[in-house]
Amino acid sequence: MDEQRVRGGGPPRSWRHGPPWRTGWDGRHGQERTVRWPWRSTVLFTVFVLIGSNAAAHIQEGDRTAPDGFARVLLVLGSGLLLWRTRYPVAVVFGTAAAAMVYLGAGYTYGPVFLTVAVACFSAVVAGHRRAAWSALGMLWAGHVLVAHWLYRWLPASRDPSASWAQEIVIATWVVAIVAVSELARTKREQWARDRAERAQAARRRADEERLRIARELHDVLAHSISVINVQAGVGLALLDTDPEQARSALTTIKTASKEALGEVRQVLDTLRAPGAAPRAPAPGLDRLPELVEQAAGAGLSVAVEGRPPRLAPGTDLAAFRIVQEALTNVVRHSGSRHARVRVDHEGTALRLRIDDDGPATGADVGGSGNGLAGMRERAAALGGTIEAGPRPDGGFEVLAVLPLKPKEDR
Repeated sequence: MDEQRVRGGGPPRSWRHGPPWRTGWDGRHGQERTVRWPWRSTVLFTVFVLIGSNAAAHIQEGDRTAPDGFARVLLVLGSGLLLWRTRYPVAVVFGTAAAAMVYLGAGYTYGPVFLTVAVACFSAVVAGHRRAAWSALGMLWAGHVLVAHWLYRWLPASRDPSASWAQEIVIATWVVAIVAVSELARTKREQWARDRAERAQAARRRADEERLRIARELHDVLAHSISVINVQAGVGLALLDTDPEQARSALTTIKTASKEALGEVRQVLDTLRAPGAAPRAPAPGLDRLPELVEQAAGAGLSVAVEGRPPRLAPGTDLAAFRIVQEALTNVVRHSGSRHARVRVDHEGTALRLRIDDDGPATGADVGGSGNGLAGMRERAAALGGTIEAGPRPDGGFEVLAVLPLKPKEDR
């Protein structure tokens, strides 16, 4: 479910694990993927450079030397190096720049010879080798300046005149443009990687929060009902022979408690099976306090309720109900008192729940998981509230919950 949400945004599918010219680490499986050889693009670049250079020779005829066998070797060499651009980007960017410098120094016609250098520079910058790419381009431009303005007298062709400085400005502009595009691609790629990591982390966080929520719900539902069942089963066994009618009443309470527990567990499971769908039954709230009092009475605990709850948001209402339920369950399990009190107050923007008993603690192990207080604190913290729990000075135990009337996500 959460993985589908993660896949919903970001770059196109073919760019999920980096741009198509890059291969390497596979984020889905956490292992290194096989590096693919860019055969097709390298062949296309080579063909384009050869055809483009021949076409440029006709346009610049008489100004520069037309490509011959040596020129074609240099063009094929510079383009062929692109085959290794994903494995050895630094070597490839310097190699293509050197091949282009020799080609221009020999006086051959201008053409798409710079394309191979641009592609190699692009791959090096995206791979993180920025200084190498800048150095290679700077070397190429400096070499061209030397050849075009000073060394041309001693290099072929002899009729090649000195180049204008305006031409150098144009070439420098192209160099800056190549670097700028490469840096933009690198920045975008790193941004996509960060976004992908943040989405994955958010998905894991949502999954953890959902697991905690489900665990709390199941704990609260089952702990309360099973505690009632445990007490009534003991009563039934003790009175089975001496007071069959009382034993029958205990069995009836067990049946009712188990039926309610099964219904609430089914509601939690239905939410899991259909994420995002509306629940078939409303979530329990403080309006069901009389049911809790009745269930506690079935377990031998009399509960006095003081105060009336205000109208609450569904999340706050559920948390308040579960906190009272868990607190009464703990009284049934761990207290020797058979009397408890629940007081509901609201003042300003806060709801106050106080659940206490007269004690003393029995110290008996009744099969609790020890997660009850932790679950109550998690529920309160999720809404921006607090839980205080501890023994009373005059004996017994007290739980004080303070919950905001408006959950923090609604403020």
